[in-house]
Amino acid sequence: MKVSVKVPATTANMGPGFDCVGMALPLYNTVTIEETVLPGTGIEINVMADDVSIDDLSLEHIPMDENSIVYKAVELLYNSIGQTPSELKITIQSQIPVARGLGSSASVIVGGLLAANRLLGDPADEMALLSIATEVEGHPDNITPAIVGGLCISSVEDDGSIVYSKLDWPQDWLITVCIPDFELATDISRSVLPANVSMADAVFNVKHMAMFVQAINQKDEALMKLALKDRLHQPYRMKLIPGLDEITEVLKNEESVLGCVLSGAGPSVLVVSKKDNLEKIKSTVKEIWGNLNVKCDIMTLTPEVNGAQIIE
Repeated sequence: MKVSVKVPATTANMGPGFDCVGMALPLYNTVTIEETVLPGTGIEINVMADDVSIDDLSLEHIPMDENSIVYKAVELLYNSIGQTPSELKITIQSQIPVARGLGSSASVIVGGLLAANRLLGDPADEMALLSIATEVEGHPDNITPAIVGGLCISSVEDDGSIVYSKLDWPQDWLITVCIPDFELATDISRSVLPANVSMADAVFNVKHMAMFVQAINQKDEALMKLALKDRLHQPYRMKLIPGLDEITEVLKNEESVLGCVLSGAGPSVLVVSKKDNLEKIKSTVKEIWGNLNVKCDIMTLTPEVNGAQIIE
């Protein structure tokens, strides 16, 4: 028996929502788990790129043995019901760029977990799957929308449970994803963050997170322009993303642009805008990065409302 799960890419943080806001995007990884019939074959993991933008160097970052995050998620699920995974073949068809801030790790964790859950007869419910996946990933901001889709606010509670709420993203607001041709590992991006922040910066983010939620609920463009500001992570990560400060400065003067933020830990950049003037946004980013010899892929997307889907 084998099961395949299609999982969307995700973007996290979106300015003030550090480690708690995430949105599913219509790029996908597909994880297939197959029970092999030959005893003693152990765990086999294969990764295949569906897109030319997924280069061999990116694929080399994915462990192909029991150290893989996919296997760790599967193992936790099996252990939770008193079993141990034995002979399994795991295949990842990769469309989501690795180490670009688009939730590639969350997608394979979720895909492996949901596929294994189906193989086992669905012993784990949504809450259990969220908890196991978050234990592997470390935080729920990408995991939650990868499982349930859409735009989510999520939190890990003291007992390890995940609480989340979905927001309805305004249909007239688009997400332009700008993906540079260099990688930025999450652990490196996190290493530049301070261990402590000032009360003023903490309060700043609380206020802007409240604005973010209200702007979405009210479809308030003026409020969203204020809301997409942050003092907890972006100021520290700016130095890791060549040209980001200039991109942000130039685009804030474009009337159609509501904000420019890092996607997750970076280096991809999200531009939130209305539907007009998209070509100006793309040309601005390409010109600034081009002057720094940075190539990029740019695509304008709407949120993926569906989370992970079992496709066979």
